Amino acid sequence: MAEEARTSVVTGGALGIGGAISRRLAAAGDLLILNDIDADAAERTRADIEESGGQCVTVIGDIVEDETIEKVTAATQGRVDVLVNNVGDFRPAAASFQDSTPAQWQRLYELNLLHVFKLTHALLPAMVERRSGSIVNNSTVEAFRGIPQHPVYSAFNAGVSAFTRSLAVAVGRHGVRVNAIAPDLADTEQTPVEWMRRGYDEGLEHTWVPLARFGEPDDYAAVVEFLASDAARFVTGHTIPVDGGTLAASGWFVRADDQGWTNRPHRA
Repeated sequence: MAEEARTSVVTGGALGIGGAISRRLAAAGDLLILNDIDADAAERTRADIEESGGQCVTVIGDIVEDETIEKVTAATQGRVDVLVNNVGDFRPAAASFQDSTPAQWQRLYELNLLHVFKLTHALLPAMVERRSGSIVNNSTVEAFRGIPQHPVYSAFNAGVSAFTRSLAVAVGRHGVRVNAIAPDLADTEQTPVEWMRRGYDEGLEHTWVPLARFGEPDDYAAVVEFLASDAARFVTGHTIPVDGGTLAASGWFVRADDQGWTNRPHRA
């Protein structure tokens, strides 16, 4: 008898890292519940998945909203094998913490941490009942090093990793594993390589990225696929940096022109 397909939920699953995760899990045979706020992008990804022989159901809406949480929960029809809490953003951003506002903090809280609590709370009972499941959260390397212009973003993502550790301890006896990835330097629509360079000469990536290149979406998706798979059956409670080595080599410096901060050395 053929093994029943897993049901996997991916938030922000249309573009960038989320899109690559969606495609990988669907290619592995999962029924993909794809949530995204961008209806057009979600439809394109769904079409790509189905043209490749996969199964995909889209749920359009902002995952920070309770209505969207309810729609995603309903779409699972009571079965969830994999939950990927992928949504997160450093925006809305301010020039400094002093210039930021409580309204910005609230939105960053919703985008980076609160929805992780809400959707996990909604879908975890189905995993506990089946005594099987894998949750993979999206944190950031900035949860483990200082990022001067985005301290609130950093704080909420540190919360994601702390939540990952603590929930893993709590639900492991129920057969549920909880892990996270911590990306850096992802060349995506959200952070395109041109924006990351911001005027720096090409060809100098080796001076600030040990693997000497920017990350492609599938670099991160491959680690998520591993963490969600039986190959990681004895791995839980960890945040895995997927960063080309930048966390190992991290260090922030004030720019020579005093226009903000950089973690990239300047040429003489």
